[in-house]
Amino acid sequence: METETRPRNSLSLPWRTHIYLWCLSTTTELVSRRDGTVSRNLLKLFQVRFKSNSNSVNGVKTYDVVMDPTHNIWFRVFVPTHHIEQNLPVILFFHGGGFVFLGPHINIYDTLCRSFAREAPAIVVAVDYRRAPEHRYPTQHNDCFDLLTFLDNQENKSKSLPANANISQCFLVGDSAGGNIAHHVAQRACEFDFKRLKVIGIVLIQPFFGGEEQTDSEKEYAQTYFVSLRQCNFYWNALMPPGYSRDHPVINVSGPNAYDILKINFPATMVVISGIDSLRDWQKRYYQWLKRSGKKVYLVDYRNMCHGFYTFPELPECGKFVAEVKEFMRKLSKNMYIIYLLPVIYVFNS
Repeated sequence: METETRPRNSLSLPWRTHIYLWCLSTTTELVSRRDGTVSRNLLKLFQVRFKSNSNSVNGVKTYDVVMDPTHNIWFRVFVPTHHIEQNLPVILFFHGGGFVFLGPHINIYDTLCRSFAREAPAIVVAVDYRRAPEHRYPTQHNDCFDLLTFLDNQENKSKSLPANANISQCFLVGDSAGGNIAHHVAQRACEFDFKRLKVIGIVLIQPFFGGEEQTDSEKEYAQTYFVSLRQCNFYWNALMPPGYSRDHPVINVSGPNAYDILKINFPATMVVISGIDSLRDWQKRYYQWLKRSGKKVYLVDYRNMCHGFYTFPELPECGKFVAEVKEFMRKLSKNMYIIYLLPVIYVFNS
């Protein structure tokens, strides 16, 4: 049985990062009503939204594509401008925010997706899925899965992505609630017959999982930024229909009602966790579940960081995190090239 020393209950962060974290957390508290709804008009006053920009900014240009005009579902494409001739993998990014807040046009995700596009390098596609409580489960998960089927269509792909986007090397990347979505989308993708698109890897960044049991990390870090006990209760109640159990497989992914993952070829997975995070124990259980199930899974642990640390470029750990994702993608992409070349090598040597 694995044992671990609990991370220290303090954050080594610059003062301005502490202030920003406090402001973001306080904003979510202010706009979250007691009746379980959200004041969207008030929220607009606090959110910094970035427009797409066809000019290169820090080596990346962006544009938006409407995927479903009926429901106003769109995605933002981040294109590195220094790799025009090179075939690039595609990152399908699902943002966090407890299924309730944020989007790909919010400043923190614009910055993060630009980093992925520039450093990986990769074409990044960040979808603006519908949010709870106005739209409950499974709307968010369906919207994100629909992105895969949309891009698998050759006509849609040609109109939406640059010519050097290689959708046979797709990575699903999601943080917090987006990490939850990424797992379930990957699970569905394993059983779907795509014509061109192939998911070869998943990166779950501090995924938002839970369950009926209250874990040690939930007790210890019940008042942490973004994922306090009160906020997590609000998010789950906003997402799920009335009368749900926290052991529902969309929440307690590796729990008593878990999907039988043994029967599918689940992609290699990188799980990013941090020490000062109320969700830490659920995330470790997920990692251990994949490991027991014989899946390729890698754990990256930033023990003195909090939930959402990767959205703050001023932190050294943010740069290390992006480098870890880049290396994970590089290894899997290299392995795929070897697999593609094996038939050629066999014919040549026959």
